[in-house]
Order: sequence, then C-alpha cells, then structure tokens
Amino acid sequence: MNISQLIDEDHVLCCPEVTSKKRLLEVVSELLATGLSHISAHEIFDSLINREKLGSTGLGRGVAIPHGRIAALEQPVCAFIRLEDAVEFDATDGQPVDLAFALLVPEESTEEHLQVLSLIAELFSDQDFCSGVRNCRD
Repeated sequence: MNISQLIDEDHVLCCPEVTSKKRLLEVVSELLATGLSHISAHEIFDSLINREKLGSTGLGRGVAIPHGRIAALEQPVCAFIRLEDAVEFDATDGQPVDLAFALLVPEESTEEHLQVLSLIAELFSDQDFCSGVRNCRD
C-alpha cells in the first residue's frame, strides 16, 4: 500500500494557527470530516481523543499519529498537518509535535489499521523525509 492511496490534497494543511494538542485534534478532525457527509468532525474528535486517553500517539521527534475507529466509515481516511510552531503532545520523548498524520479506520478493520499505522510510522521515522516535509511551505 502506498501512502498516496490513503490521502488526497484536500486532507493536507500547512501551518494552521494551533497552540495546543486539543486544538490540533480539533483541526485534524475538521480536516478528516471534509468529504464525509455522514460523519461529523465532533464524532471524529471524540474517537481521536478517546484513543489519546489510552496513551499519547506522539511518536517522538516531533511526529504524532493520532488515530481512531469510526463505525460508519467504509475505508481508511487520512489527513496531514504540518505546524509552523510545534505544540506539546505528551510524546514519548517529551518533544513537541509539528507533524501530525491522522488516521481513521472502520470499526472492524483491525489488520488494515495496523498495516496503515506501520506504514505511516515507518515513513515518519525517516529523518530525511521529515526534514523534507518540514521545509515545505505549501
């Protein structure tokens, strides 16, 4: 699976004004809701925040992969946000987050969920890739 199959340009946002983890999750929820007429940003936010309560999805080195499950979803949906100013995210290394790649999957797709998370984590563990993304302005 290629990451470009999971995300389209309507779900990418560069440098929004975000000052907290909660606000980042709200913005990413709104972004994920774009084009999903049957799922609200509020429902997405609840899914993401409930997952965060189990433990932070901040991987370290400025990267977070907030993710959740939505029963009414038919296929995975992703969004990406690059922040100008990093925000505290309770990441494993204590570093603030400036790159957030969010993932929603259908409620019952456990294997697919793990495969996509693994692909995203591998991609964002590449320092050259992250540097390139951080240098993008649009």
